[in-house]
Amino acid sequence: MFIVIAVIVIALLVGADQLFKYLAVQYLADGDYFTVIENVLRFRFVKNSGAVFGSFSNHTAILTVFSVLLLAGAIFLLATNKKRSRFMNVCLVLMISGGIGNVIDRIRLGYVIDFIEPTFVNFAVFNFADCLITVSAFLIIGYLIYDFVKDAIRVKNKYKNTDKSVAATENDNGTE
Repeated sequence: MFIVIAVIVIALLVGADQLFKYLAVQYLADGDYFTVIENVLRFRFVKNSGAVFGSFSNHTAILTVFSVLLLAGAIFLLATNKKRSRFMNVCLVLMISGGIGNVIDRIRLGYVIDFIEPTFVNFAVFNFADCLITVSAFLIIGYLIYDFVKDAIRVKNKYKNTDKSVAATENDNGTE
């Protein structure tokens, strides 16, 4: 049942991404921009033939192959669903959705359509799919850090309790 829901959510998010990009092409491709919040955020059409911040520009084939391989790995992880938390599964759904949205652009157009531009800081123009990928990556990193700390505390408490029980046993035996 989870896989069915995941596929529906992925389809909806990819559909939303493609709709937003379609609207960006329809209303912004001629060089216009739309200010959402003055000096904070605007929508501006950009063709991104590279990756993050325009890196690897004009290497669409390599980026597409790399993206497809990463997507295949994420889809495999999601499909196998081996005792993974719901939280991690949600993160995988977000990451897969964003990845598919950008791969569609790369295959169909040879570039990714970007349109979200923060104007309060000098930052790259990005899109909804990029938001999905970035949010899921940060959530996964946060989850892994949380899980690491939780395990470290559990191990520390285990040894602390083991030391107390050994000391109690030694006291009960009359040894110290």
